[in-house]
Amino acid sequence: MLYDRNLDYLNRKRIIYRKYPPATDVPTATYNWGYYYESGTYNCYELFRSKAKINSYKSLKWHLLVLWYLNPTLDPDDFSDLADIICTKSHGFITFNVPKQILKSIVYDVSMSDLEEPPKNKLRKIIFKDYCGLSVEEKLKIVGSMIGRTKRIHEDDIYQCMLDLNDLSKKITISRIATLLNCSTRTIHRTMGEELKREKELLNKEL
Repeated sequence: MLYDRNLDYLNRKRIIYRKYPPATDVPTATYNWGYYYESGTYNCYELFRSKAKINSYKSLKWHLLVLWYLNPTLDPDDFSDLADIICTKSHGFITFNVPKQILKSIVYDVSMSDLEEPPKNKLRKIIFKDYCGLSVEEKLKIVGSMIGRTKRIHEDDIYQCMLDLNDLSKKITISRIATLLNCSTRTIHRTMGEELKREKELLNKEL
């Protein structure tokens, strides 16, 4: 059973889970709906914006690492409580049960991480402003028109389209991704790695 995500705890505790690129990341173009980075930026963190849930230990560790990085004043006990909230299925963040001992080990590893460097992140070319007023369909059209015309499709472009299709409760297919990015299905097949293919199957299972 899948639950709706409950962000109440994070909001009450003022946990930061979204952070946009710093001023040093200058966008190629600025629009009323957001920003376009031709070469992309790795400095945009937007946890829990899409409907996709945490579906692997790798994804769980990454989410916790980003939360730890974005909330440097969080003490270890509060971080442990936050991890418990994230890993309780009824709160809607995760799709599987995490044994207490494994969670404890993950929390320890994350808390010991050197965060002088930001956590590894996906490349983003288009960032929409909060409350931009666009529907998911309208965002998809913008992504397709701006990224597709560059003819340089990256795995991160494909992944974002997969998340948007998932938000629309549509099955993710190669042909749909190719249509959205204005490229051939061969390009999508050639660009998608095994990890992204597994993610595609996991997202489709959530529907």
